Amino acid sequence: MQKLFPKNGSKFPQLRFAGFADAWEERKLGELSNIVGGGTPSTSNPEYWDGDIDWYAPAEIGEQSYVSKSKKTITELGLKKSSARILPVGTVLFTSRAGIGNTAILAKEATTNQGFQSIVPDQNKLDSYFIFSRTNELKRYGEVTGAGSTFVEVSGKQMSKMSIMVPELSEQQKIGSFFKQLDDTIALHQRKLEKLQELKKGYLQKMFC
Repeated sequence: MQKLFPKNGSKFPQLRFAGFADAWEERKLGELSNIVGGGTPSTSNPEYWDGDIDWYAPAEIGEQSYVSKSKKTITELGLKKSSARILPVGTVLFTSRAGIGNTAILAKEATTNQGFQSIVPDQNKLDSYFIFSRTNELKRYGEVTGAGSTFVEVSGKQMSKMSIMVPELSEQQKIGSFFKQLDDTIALHQRKLEKLQELKKGYLQKMFC
């Protein structure tokens, strides 16, 4: 990586990989992706549920970088009879209410309920892990922009208007890959820590009367 001093405002990051020198551009999120909401089939009709289509709720999002299996599923009929939409692999799920800003990347195509405004990147313009790595920015924007009397919610139209600084796609992919490697390493050490904590717990129970 090269460390650069800021030039021309914030269009040049202080730290970047060698080989990249072009200024970043300010774009609207909606210019780089499609923002897609979700929906819920009628819960009173059993023909809509327990099918082959994954269907996520906000409570399932936030613990993992990638998700591939939801707690509940819907049928093709349930999909047709609701506003749920099939989201492709690489979509960044974004919770838009009751805890705005939890994210995860789809490792398998799926649908969501209406508590999401999911980001479907244009593969020629936006890298999935690059935008996922900017979850804190997405969350802050959603919390500031969202509205509602009962609970705060941010709309797809509002998310589309979010301004974001982005480099060319190849630099996005380099950055995304870097942060994915870091997140994978953190997850690995977290699992090791949990195993050590369980091991210690076992020793404490067996070695003291």
